[in-house]
Amino acid sequence: MFDKSTYVSRRAKLKELVKGGIIIMFGNNNSPCNFPNNGYYPFRQDSSFLYYFGLNREGLVGVIDIDNDTETLVGDDIDIDDIVWYGSVDSVSTLAESVGVAHSAPMKALKTICNDALRLKRKIHFLPPYRYDIKLQIFDLLGIHPIQQKEAASMDLIRAVVKMRSTKEQQEIDELERAAVIGYKMHTTAMRLTKPGVTEKFVGGQVDGIANSYGAMVSFPTIFSQHGEIMHGNPSMAVLESGRLVLCDAGAETINNYCSDNTRTYPVNGKYSQRQLEIYSIVEACHDYVLEVAKPGVKYMDVHFAVCRLMTDRLKELGLMKGDTDEAVKAGAHAMFLPHGLGHMMGMDVHDMESLDQINVGFDEETRPRLDQFGTNCLRMGRRLEEGFVVTDEPGIYFIPALIDSWKASGHCKEFLNFDKLETYKDFGGIRIEDDVLITKDGCRFIGKDRIPYHPKDVEAFMAAEN
Repeated sequence: MFDKSTYVSRRAKLKELVKGGIIIMFGNNNSPCNFPNNGYYPFRQDSSFLYYFGLNREGLVGVIDIDNDTETLVGDDIDIDDIVWYGSVDSVSTLAESVGVAHSAPMKALKTICNDALRLKRKIHFLPPYRYDIKLQIFDLLGIHPIQQKEAASMDLIRAVVKMRSTKEQQEIDELERAAVIGYKMHTTAMRLTKPGVTEKFVGGQVDGIANSYGAMVSFPTIFSQHGEIMHGNPSMAVLESGRLVLCDAGAETINNYCSDNTRTYPVNGKYSQRQLEIYSIVEACHDYVLEVAKPGVKYMDVHFAVCRLMTDRLKELGLMKGDTDEAVKAGAHAMFLPHGLGHMMGMDVHDMESLDQINVGFDEETRPRLDQFGTNCLRMGRRLEEGFVVTDEPGIYFIPALIDSWKASGHCKEFLNFDKLETYKDFGGIRIEDDVLITKDGCRFIGKDRIPYHPKDVEAFMAAEN
């Protein structure tokens, strides 16, 4: 939690941007694992609520009445039964005071607040909900059916939140640097433990433990798999095998809920084969190229396609692609190998603000993804970069057997792909290298003072020293 003045000034700015009406900002509730008395899933507060109210307690709602310039924290104080099991916590009024909110009220008052606003036909702003309990609460308060709530959410509020949260304050950058420290520990632990004979699940569990012991939690479910061609390959009980690559995509959240997100791909036996190095070197070059071209004023969509052209040129050298590079990229042939975007916004959410709809977060009127083209339809970030933005840089090359078979059977992009050679790579897996990038005044830099090894010689030296 930052200083009280941070939240006071953020809410003041939000009121300026939204201009009128009443804002209802829902915090999250606890969610039981299998039944309430057996404990809950780890609590994670809503990021926008955290951004404007800074309170990491369940069952709270922030009300900002712009027209009357009043703010109220709504929530119930805990009773003696909860105190017996969980200990005492601050009252709602004390919590409100700690973040500069003048008023507090019990949860039952929220219905009266909403009824009064509806009666007076005042504009009620809320963000698109993503949890079913909040959807039901909105249905009860405003009479809007859950299937209509995304459409009914306030675009004025969405645009204001995206504008504010996209540009990171220095204290937020400091938190992201702290997350990077934990991320470094997570990834180097995975590298140190990786060797033939241990299971994916064991290494993945150790990685999660690092996040839990140094921060709040993992920033997303850890990906650790010898099947790097599966985008979200969670750890299985499979035993690590010599000669295969393992992909580790993992990140941490700090106590203040700012995230890291890094990916590394390395050989189980600590030594890349020549064929692995040929593909790896392409991903490495694409990853490093971002540092040369990403800067304020440049569209991240243009950076993405610049990386795609570089990747296509290099894959042509290996005989996996052919034809004119620009035409191949325009046709989407590169998506055989890179079916996702170059990166996404980063911050309090690992895919920052994605609950507000990625079109609203990563794009604007001049940058809209081609939703009808495979690969390009998965871009999460394309808008012009600004100083203070934090985005991920995560190119990859994947050999997905089912995708190879599908495109070969249909002849899709056959003028740009060498399907005979692709057949010989079906057992390869996939490679991704990912770091978090801060856009600076004149260019960009990676977040994190200590770089997780990713140049092949550095990876091999690190794994040899640790094993």
